[in-house]
Amino acid sequence: MRSDRKRPIMRKIEDIKSTPQPTHNIRDNIEGVSVDKLIKEYGSPLFVFSQKIIKEQYTKAYEAFSSRYANVEFSWSYKTNYLKSICAIFHQLGSSAEVVSEFEYQKARNLGIEGKDIIFNGPYKPYHILKIAVEEGAKIHIDNFEEIDTLEKIADELNMQIPVAIRVNMDTKSIYPQWSRFGFDLDSDEALEAIKKIKTGGRLILNGLHSHIGTFMLDANAYGVETQKMVKLLNTIEEDFGFKIEYIDIGGGFASMNRLKGVSQPPEEIVPSIDDYAKAITDALRENLKPSSNPKLYLELGRYLIDEAGFLITTVVANRLMSDGKRAYVVDAGINLLHTYMWYDFNIDISKESHTTSEVSMINGPLCMNGDVIRDSIMLPRLDNKTKLIISPVGAYSVTQWMQFITYRPAIVLIFEDGEVEVIRQKEDLKYMEKQERLPKRLKLKDDKKKKTKKGKRDE
Repeated sequence: MRSDRKRPIMRKIEDIKSTPQPTHNIRDNIEGVSVDKLIKEYGSPLFVFSQKIIKEQYTKAYEAFSSRYANVEFSWSYKTNYLKSICAIFHQLGSSAEVVSEFEYQKARNLGIEGKDIIFNGPYKPYHILKIAVEEGAKIHIDNFEEIDTLEKIADELNMQIPVAIRVNMDTKSIYPQWSRFGFDLDSDEALEAIKKIKTGGRLILNGLHSHIGTFMLDANAYGVETQKMVKLLNTIEEDFGFKIEYIDIGGGFASMNRLKGVSQPPEEIVPSIDDYAKAITDALRENLKPSSNPKLYLELGRYLIDEAGFLITTVVANRLMSDGKRAYVVDAGINLLHTYMWYDFNIDISKESHTTSEVSMINGPLCMNGDVIRDSIMLPRLDNKTKLIISPVGAYSVTQWMQFITYRPAIVLIFEDGEVEVIRQKEDLKYMEKQERLPKRLKLKDDKKKKTKKGKRDE
C-alpha cells in the first residue's frame, strides 16, 4: 500500500468537538505558482492541472508494467478527462486513445490520432461512426450480439473482413456487484456463443479480448483473476476456433488517492500501489500464457493517471453559525463542478494560516439548492471571507461530468513543468451559453415592445 504521503484522518464529530485541533493543511501554491496569483489572473473558482504530476504518474505506471511485461501499451481513457490539452500530454507520452462514443472518437481524430491508434469501446456505437471507425482501422470492441450483426453488414458493404475484439464480463470472486451490464458473460456460454457467431459469419476476424471489471478497484488480486480467465479464453479461442489473439485489454479502474465516503481508513492504507496492480496482472500473464504466446497488453488507465494532477481553487464568500453548532462556509464553487462529491471526501487545504481554534464546519457551494454541500463535516479554523480553499484530487471525471447549472463553469489552466501557466479552457459567458439556442420571432420580447411603442404613438 502507498505510504509516501500523509493526510489527517477524519474522526466522528462527537469525538473532536471538545478536542483542540491542529491548524489545517496550508497550501499557498500549486507547483510553485501562487494560489493568490492564479485567482487574481484567472478568476475564482479555477481548475488547475499540473503537467509535472501527470508525467510522474504516467512514468511510474508505465515502468511498473513494462519492467514486468515488455509488450505493453497504455490507451488514454477519454471519458476520464477529454480536455484537448490533457489528452495531448498523454499522447505525447506514448498513449493511444480509448473512446466510448462518437463524440470521443471525433475528439481523438480531431486531435490528430489515427484510427489505428484508437480503441472504440462502449455499448452504443452509431452505424455511421462505426463504419468510419472500421474504414480508418480502429480497434472495435464488440459489446453485444446486435453489434456483431451490424459489423457483418458493414463488412459486406465494404467488401472486407473486419478485425474485432469482444468485451467479456466475469465473476472475479471479490468485486460486488459484478459489472455484468457490458460485454458477454464469460462464466456462462454467452461469450462462447458470440465467438461461434463471429466464426460462423466469416466476415469478422477475432484478434483481441477486452474486459473492464470495475472502477476504483481496491483489490489488486481481482485483476489477477481477470487476467487468468482472459488468457484461458485466449487459449480456447486459438485452439478451438483458429483465431490468433493479438492483444488482451484488461481495462482500467485503478484507484487514486481520493478518500471514499463511508470508509474509515485513509487512502494510504487501503489503496494498492501501482506495483501491486502490475504484479497481479503480469504474474497472471506469465503463469498462464503458453511459451510461444506474447499478446500485447493494453491498459485503459484514466483515474490513476490524472486524478492527483487536478485541483479546484474556490473562495470563501460568506459564513454563518448553524443551529447545530457547525460553522457553515459558502464558497463560489458548487457541486455542479464536482459531480464526484457523491463518492469522495476530497482533501481540502486552505491558502493561508489561521491561528484560531479549529471547529466543526461545513462547506456549501453557491447554488440555490439545499443539497449543494461539498463537505458536510470538516474541522477548520475560522476562515475569513476571500480565503481560498484548494480541493484535490479532482482531475478525474470532474470536467467531463460537470454541468452548467445556475453558474457559469470556470476557466481551466495548465501549469507546465517549467512553471508557465496557460488557459486550456476559457471561462464560460452568456454568449457561449446561448450560442446553440434559437429564439422564434414570435417570442422576441424586444421586437414586441418596439411594435407596441410605435403603435401607441400612432394612436396618439
